[in-house]
Amino acid sequence: MLEFFDIHGLPESFRLFSFGHLLSLFLIFSAILLLFWYRERLKEARLNRVTRYGLAGLLLVSDLVLNIWYLQAGSWTLDYNLPLQLCTISLYLSAFMLITRSVLLFEFAFLIGMGGALQALITPDLGHYAYPHFRTYQFFIAHGAILLAGFYMVFVEGFRPTLHSIWRAILTLNIIAALAGLANWLTGGNYMFLAHKPGAASLLDLLGPWPYYIIWLEAVALVSVLIFYLPFALQDYWQKRSGRGS
Repeated sequence: MLEFFDIHGLPESFRLFSFGHLLSLFLIFSAILLLFWYRERLKEARLNRVTRYGLAGLLLVSDLVLNIWYLQAGSWTLDYNLPLQLCTISLYLSAFMLITRSVLLFEFAFLIGMGGALQALITPDLGHYAYPHFRTYQFFIAHGAILLAGFYMVFVEGFRPTLHSIWRAILTLNIIAALAGLANWLTGGNYMFLAHKPGAASLLDLLGPWPYYIIWLEAVALVSVLIFYLPFALQDYWQKRSGRGS
């Protein structure tokens, strides 16, 4: 039981696309499909409120528990545990988006946050936190909940990004990156992986050495945003085409 919470992790490292990894991805995407399947039922006022607040609570508690774990282990540090990683920022914005139904928060959480969460889920930077360690469960629950929050607002609340959302999301991302870069300079940290690449294999390995990969990340972020916007653009296109044909 002590190994489950050991701050140093387990003897073996997390293995990419192992059974546990693939099962976690399967469960998360199954939950997204269920969310789509029951989207009409979830629009009922009371169930809607309970689900939104419940999902927001899951997001907030997942990060609270993680910070308590670090504090109890004496491992909470300014250079690592400030809420300045992209997924942590997206986690909090997603939680407040669910509570407030804010369109502006949705734009960033959906277009930027979900892309970051998806990348993290596919290539987790977990080191020796392999299943069945607490940190591994927390990681997949938190990142999976970010995806669920974004899709909830689309499937149930009917939110959708616009062309203007793209530029607002990219601008907000760069402002946050500037703050993270300042925090890295002050603390010696690596928030948003702006100081160096993560230890585990990731998309950044394909983008060249520091600092050039940061420039390429701008292009990757834009492509990611466009991919998440594409289904809505296609929907608009087909609706206009159908309207002209009728």
